[in-house]
Amino acid sequence: MTHLLHVNASARGDASRSLELATRFIDELETIDDGLTVDRLDVFDGSLPEFGTAAAGAKMAAFAGQGRTTAEERAWSEARAVFDRFDAAEAYVFNVPFWNAGVPYPLKQLVDVITQPGWAFAFTPESGYRGLLEGKRAFVVYTSGVYAEGLPPSFGADFTTTFFRDWLGFIGITDIDEVHFAPTVVNADVEGTRRAALDATLASAQRFARAERFAA
Repeated sequence: MTHLLHVNASARGDASRSLELATRFIDELETIDDGLTVDRLDVFDGSLPEFGTAAAGAKMAAFAGQGRTTAEERAWSEARAVFDRFDAAEAYVFNVPFWNAGVPYPLKQLVDVITQPGWAFAFTPESGYRGLLEGKRAFVVYTSGVYAEGLPPSFGADFTTTFFRDWLGFIGITDIDEVHFAPTVVNADVEGTRRAALDATLASAQRFARAERFAA
């Protein structure tokens, strides 16, 4: 049995292009892996805890090996619950629309909540950082309304994939498949671009299924 976490970072509900592809990926995987279980986390549903002053204090206390206040302990416990849910998965599906050349703010909130010392990464002064979530896999859908690779700078920039790809590697997830559907708005052949992205999505699901993790 394989446990997959689907992180939906789109605020557009059924109108979301990225969510459509992520859902098709999971549907395809479910036809192949009958032991698959799926947990769905919508970062826009308001359930993520804030990572403010108390949580930041708790994080620095973890680095320094110091005690925490009651508020810091509570904030750390709330963050830990989210991390445990994330860490319970063996594989991940993320659908990530471009927002102002970066990721949607609640997705960054999720990143900031779970990327903690001793949980998602380790650090030593001698060797630096090391991701602790090794051996997991990820499939990421990126969508953009205007930006697409190869267009001039006046059509936007991409700090979305560079940030998110780097974060996955930072926490130890390096086995990653990506599909880009772009542009979804300023595009003379949106449907053709969508079909190509869908074909790539289904092919990625097949590769996932052939991996040892999903072997029958």
